[in-house]
This record gives sequence, C-alpha cells and structure tokens, in this order.
Amino acid sequence: MEKLSSLKVYIMTIAGAACWGLIGLFIVPLYDRGFTAWDVVAVRAIFTFAILIIIMAIFYRAQLRTRLKDHIFFAGAGIFSIAFFNFFYFEVFSQSSISLAVTLLYTGPLFVTLLSRLFFKEPLTIRKGWALALAIAGCAFVVGLLPLGQESIPMKTLLIGILSGFCYALYSIFSKPVTKRYSALTITTYTFLYTSVFMLLTSDIARKTDQFQYVDVWISAVLLALVSTVAAFVLYTSGLKYLEASKASILATIEPIVAVVTGVLFLGEHLLAWQVLGIALVLYSAILVAGGGSKNKLIR
Repeated sequence: MEKLSSLKVYIMTIAGAACWGLIGLFIVPLYDRGFTAWDVVAVRAIFTFAILIIIMAIFYRAQLRTRLKDHIFFAGAGIFSIAFFNFFYFEVFSQSSISLAVTLLYTGPLFVTLLSRLFFKEPLTIRKGWALALAIAGCAFVVGLLPLGQESIPMKTLLIGILSGFCYALYSIFSKPVTKRYSALTITTYTFLYTSVFMLLTSDIARKTDQFQYVDVWISAVLLALVSTVAAFVLYTSGLKYLEASKASILATIEPIVAVVTGVLFLGEHLLAWQVLGIALVLYSAILVAGGGSKNKLIR
C-alpha cells in the first residue's frame, strides 16, 4: 500500500476514534433528562440505525444485500459488543467521569491484541507491545492513576470499566471477518439493526417517549447518532478493513485525548501536568504503531 493510501487509512481510523471522544457532550443532557445508562444505549442504537437505513436505502441500496450466514457476525457485534460495551461505558461515566470511563474502556486494545492473536493469528510484535504499554501508561496518567495513585476507584466501577474494554474489543473481532465482503456502511447498519432490536426488547425506552418533547433531547440524540456513532463507526470500520484489528484498536487510543480535552473545555474538568504527559504518551503510541513499516504491513 502506498504511503498516501496508508496515511488516509490511519487518518480515517484516528478520526473515527476522535468522534467517539466527543460522546460526553451528547450523553450528559440525556442523563439530565432522567435517562438511565441502558436507556442512552437504546437511544444511541435506535437513532443510529434509523439514520443509517435511510442513507442506505436512498444512496447505497445495492449494499444492503448480504449473505444470511454473515448475520451471525453482525448480531454478535451488535449485541455482545455495541450494546454491552456502551452500557458498561455509560455506567462508569454516570458513576464517575468521562476521563475515567474512557481510560478503563481503553483496556480494549489489550483484549483486541490477545483475541486477534487467538482468532486471526496476528503477530505479537515488539512494536505492538511497546505501543500498548505506552497507551495504557498514558491513559493512567491522564486520569491520575499515575504518578501518585491518588485516584480512588471502587472495585465495582473498575470491574465495569474493564468489562467495557472487553466488550469494546469484541467489535473488532466480530467485524473483521466480514470487512472484505462488505462496506463499512453495510457492516455498521446491520450491526446497529441487531443492537436496536435487542435494546427495544430489553430497555424501557418505549415507555419514555414523553421525554422527547424536549428539544435538547432530540439535538443530543441526533448528534450522538450522527457524530459519535455513524461517523465514528464508519471511519473506524473503514480503517479496520485495511489494518490488523490490533493495530486499528491501538490507533484508536486517540479517543481518551479527545475525551479529556472535551472535559476540560466543556465539562469543567481540569488538566494537570501529568495528564499532559499521558496525552503525549498516547499520541506517541499511535505514531509508533502507525510507523510499523514493512514489519507490520497493512492487510489488503
């Protein structure tokens, strides 16, 4: 793959993660209106699928054709990854902060690397190991776990956060086998079809329709779907089509940087010196994995 093409792939993957990092801006108003974490997952899934199916029906109808046996991957990604990683992620956010939630979510690359080795036989290179270590250390600095260890995290919150990382990792594992057959839009659309059906069956969202009389709820729901879901997943899945799943997930660690900066600028959080160091470490880890050269070729 030529350098320009490689650069585009890396930019798409990182841009998708950046869109995820903005999510705190859109879910806070929903919490303020009385929605639970499980309700917010339902809102995100239903609005996302509605937007995607309209886009697909108008512009990409031919891409809606799929093989029936591939729907096990769409359903797996939609239920076991999207539904549950969103719930665990939003639950940590509701109990603590967006910075802590996104940092615990980013135990995900570790799970992706291990699972990719198990299922796809992807190599565990020294470069990947260093990138993972730097990304995890950087995230720890960002939320104050390092250098002083003063952050007091309840064991329940920690466990929920780690589960969010594990379920997040499952998206790459379920989606990777079908990336060569379908576009990012197709994969994302069918993934959220199954998430939406599952959430309609298990959440109370159908009994909270009166909450949608508020304009801010609609604005938050639409932006949550458009920016932090449709754009994010399409960009990330487009990158995943050409990258090893483990490499894509490590590049996506740009998300905590965006989340922390968003918290500082809009949610009243403060950025300390070691958090700046953490951001630098995460950035360097992304540069390290992107500069893998011939030893870490992109998958076609």
